[in-house]
Amino acid sequence: MKRNNNDEHRPTPSEEALRACAQRLGLYGLLAHWEQLATEPWLPQLLEYEQQERTRRGLERRIRNARIGSFKPLADFDWNWPDKIDREAIEELFQLQFLEEGANIVLLGPNGVGKTMVIKNLAHHTVLRGHTVRFVTASAMLNDLAVADTSSALSRRLQRYCRPRLLCVDEVGYLAYDSRYADLLFEVVTRRYEAHNPVAISTNKVFAEWSDVFPNAACVVTLVDRLIHRSELLEIEGKSYRLKEAKERAAAKLRKRRSAKSSRSTKARGHNPRAKR
Repeated sequence: MKRNNNDEHRPTPSEEALRACAQRLGLYGLLAHWEQLATEPWLPQLLEYEQQERTRRGLERRIRNARIGSFKPLADFDWNWPDKIDREAIEELFQLQFLEEGANIVLLGPNGVGKTMVIKNLAHHTVLRGHTVRFVTASAMLNDLAVADTSSALSRRLQRYCRPRLLCVDEVGYLAYDSRYADLLFEVVTRRYEAHNPVAISTNKVFAEWSDVFPNAACVVTLVDRLIHRSELLEIEGKSYRLKEAKERAAAKLRKRRSAKSSRSTKARGHNPRAKR
C-alpha cells in the first residue's frame, strides 16, 4: 500500500486487529517494519500460525506444571454410587465462578468416594480454560516445604504453591503432622487468601477433627477460619468405590478361573477313552 505524504494513512479495522495481535505475541521485529509489511497477503496466516503455536505450547506448559497425573474423566463418575452427593453443585464448579469470587473448594468424605477424581477433573478443566494450576497431595507439599533450610529457600518453595491461580491439595487429614507442618499449610492458605487465589482441597476429616491432624498446633482454628471464610463445602457420603471395584475384579477372576477349570475338565473327559463308553 502506497502512502500519500500529504494524507495521513489510517489503518483499516482488519489491519488494526493484525497489529494488536502482533503486539500481544511480542513480535517486535515485525512491528518495527510494520509500515512495509502490514499489507502483505501472507501476514494474517503468519500471525494465525504463531497464535496457534503459542496457544499449544502454553497449554502443554500449564498441563506439565499442574502435575495432575492420570485420572478418569468425570463422564465415568458413577453418580448413583454415593449415598449422598450434590451433583448439581459439583457440576457448577466447572463454570469456574469460584475463581472470580476467590472462593475455596472443600470436598469432604470418606476414602474411595471420588473426591480425588472430582478435584483432578476440576484442575484439568481449569488448565484448559487458560489458568495456571498446581495439584499436589498434602503430604508432598508439606514435606517439600519442610525441607527448606533457609528463609530464601522456603520463600522460593512457597511460590510453587502460592503463584498458580488454583491450588488443589489432595488427601488432607490422611496423615497427622506436627505444628511445623501446620504453620506451613497456614502460610500457604493465608497468602492465597490475601491474593484471592482459591484453594481446592479434599479431606476425610470434618474441620472439628483437624486438631487431630495437626495436634498441638496453635494455628488450626485460624487456618480453618481462613479456609471456610470464602468457601464452598461439598460433602460426599458412601462406601468406597475402589473397594467395590476390587470386589468386582476378584469376582470376575474367580468366574474366569472356574470357567477355565470347567473347560479343562470337559476336554479331559473328551480325550478319555473310558469316558466315551
